[in-house]
Amino acid sequence: MAKDIVCGKEIDEEQARAEASQTSHGAMEVDPTQGTRIFHVGQWLYFCGLDCRGKFLASPETYLN
Repeated sequence: MAKDIVCGKEIDEEQARAEASQTSHGAMEVDPTQGTRIFHVGQWLYFCGLDCRGKFLASPETYLN
């Protein structure tokens, strides 16, 4: 299990990567309520949802230090 570095919640990595649907152009999507992730400085970071991911992206140095 991964840990959300913003709120500390444990994230099921497999569930966060599970494809839930497709966009109108055929791209695969995941359900952000099951967790989300970004690739940052050579590693995958997992978040419990879009709110925590947005907080991290607004100020990554706050959470990485």
